[in-house]
Amino acid sequence: MTERISTERINTGRISRGVILLLAVTCGVAVGNVYFPAAISPVLAEGLHIPPNSAALVVTATQFGYAAGIFLLVPLGDRLPHRPLIVTLLGVSGLGLIAAGLAPALPPLLAASALIGIATVVAPIIGPLAISQVAEDRRGVVSGTLLSGSIGGILLSRALGGTLGEWLGWRAPYLLAAAVALAVAVLLLRLLPDTTPPSVQRYPALLAESVRLLRTEPELRRSCFYQASIFGAFSAVWTCVALLLTGTTYRFGAEAVGLLALVNVGTMLCTPIAGRQVDRRGADRVNLVCLLVVLGSAGVLALGALGGLVGLVALVLGTLLLDIGMQSGMVANQVRIFGLNRKVLSRLNTAYMTCAYLGGSLGSWVGVRVYAWRGWAGVCGLVAVLAAAALGRHLLAVAGASARAVAVAGGASVADEGEVVDDRPVADVPEAGVVR
Repeated sequence: MTERISTERINTGRISRGVILLLAVTCGVAVGNVYFPAAISPVLAEGLHIPPNSAALVVTATQFGYAAGIFLLVPLGDRLPHRPLIVTLLGVSGLGLIAAGLAPALPPLLAASALIGIATVVAPIIGPLAISQVAEDRRGVVSGTLLSGSIGGILLSRALGGTLGEWLGWRAPYLLAAAVALAVAVLLLRLLPDTTPPSVQRYPALLAESVRLLRTEPELRRSCFYQASIFGAFSAVWTCVALLLTGTTYRFGAEAVGLLALVNVGTMLCTPIAGRQVDRRGADRVNLVCLLVVLGSAGVLALGALGGLVGLVALVLGTLLLDIGMQSGMVANQVRIFGLNRKVLSRLNTAYMTCAYLGGSLGSWVGVRVYAWRGWAGVCGLVAVLAAAALGRHLLAVAGASARAVAVAGGASVADEGEVVDDRPVADVPEAGVVR
């Protein structure tokens, strides 16, 4: 890398616990803007007099916008002071939410949704900011707090969005979200400390660096593949479960989607446990368990097509398993990529999150079409295929790591006998159980 890094300019220990909690709330507010449109999709279709499949395009537009915003804007976290950057993005997302809430038809709503997605990429900027601004022995706690805030925002936005949409119409969740985003922007303008960015690269170089990291770091690539696949499955389920619950099988209102989302509050309790397991057992083992959990959730979710009490129990348990597997796997993936180079955290996160949300966007887009073609069973089959693809990639990676470890051990044994000496630098020899 040709970039000049001034590490002494990265201030540490300057963010209080109160500001960390506010940042966690901010993550929840921002991430929630990506998720609540799925809960109000049926009400939106009715309000605009459009088919449900067309209304689901709002979810896809928001997610594609979010993926674009991650790639285009998150690298600026390494280049611009954080306070004006975060406050500006929250302000733009607030204006986009107002435009969406006042949209008279689907085309302007899709345009506003894309803008919301692009501007609401605050959480991926806050993560590296917080990590760089606290003492090293608080980084794990801070990361867990921010992730819990994001998960809480996802769950609350679904629940509140569905309920408000059912009671007050589909425009109400957008206008409320706009008010909250603008209020949080004002608070951060007053409370967020000044920061000096660590990078002096120009904007095109920042973008190119994220692409370069994706090309040169195999650990980053496989983490991206895992998350893109599983998040695609996750998005397909949460886009289509609204269609299932409000369709002929259950005939519920939009608030049922929000209530189903609240059941998954247990995910907030599982991610800190997943983080501790990553520290103890390594990211690969946690990834394996998470991928198996997601694969199993496909079978449980398929029972949701039965309807009645059995179907509802299956949807509750299946979505809980899916959420736990996806979020806990994300903890393992981010621990892996943030260990690659602490000087380019925002750019590593840019590459990772862009791939993840591209996978999520494609998952919701494909999911709606599979649902129209094969119903809920088809969506569950899609989940199984995506989980199996990620699991197969993971097993190949672990097998390759084991083979390399055996080869390294064999080379060391021969060297002990004085026949062959492995003269590679110590830093180039993979640790046992770690895939390079």
